[in-house]
Amino acid sequence: MVGSAVIRLLQKRGFSNLLNPGRDELNFLDQSACRSYLQENKPDVVIVAAARVGGIYANSTYPAQFLYENIMIASNLVHESYKAGVPRLLFLGSTCIYPREAQQPIQESALLSAPLEKTNEAYALAKICGVKLCQFYRQQYGCDYISAMPTNLYGPGDNYHPENSHVIPGMIGRFHEAKERGDSTVTIWGTGKAQREFLFVDDLAEALLFLLEYYHGAEHINVGAFEEFTIKEVAEEVKRVTGFKGEIVHDLSKPDGTPRKKSDISKIMALGWRPKTAFREGLAIAYADFLKAHRVVCCGT
Repeated sequence: MVGSAVIRLLQKRGFSNLLNPGRDELNFLDQSACRSYLQENKPDVVIVAAARVGGIYANSTYPAQFLYENIMIASNLVHESYKAGVPRLLFLGSTCIYPREAQQPIQESALLSAPLEKTNEAYALAKICGVKLCQFYRQQYGCDYISAMPTNLYGPGDNYHPENSHVIPGMIGRFHEAKERGDSTVTIWGTGKAQREFLFVDDLAEALLFLLEYYHGAEHINVGAFEEFTIKEVAEEVKRVTGFKGEIVHDLSKPDGTPRKKSDISKIMALGWRPKTAFREGLAIAYADFLKAHRVVCCGT
């Protein structure tokens, strides 16, 4: 999702000499393959958007995969970029790297100040390793490598898997299917009281290119949104945009995750970047994207 948004924006701005290897072309878990690809192509900039991602269920079910694969992606791409002489690299982490009980809104300095949220600990640890790799390769080798920590994302190209997706695409899929079946209820995890911010993926793409142009600091930098919602409010918005007419039911046996996760974006705003897309506007675009993808799957083409 993020990589596609960055490619769209680069093409819109007139860039054409773009490398965008998919999993069928380059296995990011294979160090020798990463070495050969980067040595052969000698890119001017590497944006590390590849990752194994998912929501609470996926993180809790596959913690070994989340830790191993994300550490390998970060290690291979940062190290082999350095070895290939890549002058500029941007590593994407996530605001889930911050402690569960971090003071809100979360400043960059909160990293490693307290225990992590257990439901996404493996993913967070791997992303912290990526952040530290960029910092230490800068310190030891002088690499101009930076890290951005985006908040919860949504938008075109998302993963709508019913179990392994993030909260918004997961809800979009469930509410849409419930509407199509004529169900009277849709169940969401937890109490619905947990608070989250959501950033439209095209806004993140703008932020990443902005940072590559203007930011050269060692510290990672947050990229977030202005608005903040409870999970229940998000469910109500998804219900509205999908046209589901039934009731929302809470499964209280399931975890809420981190109680609140609002990033402090004063640092990137001081540089001159602002998020643009309002949540309702972005959600409508995301649902339209789901419908397009859903039709393709149904048609078998």
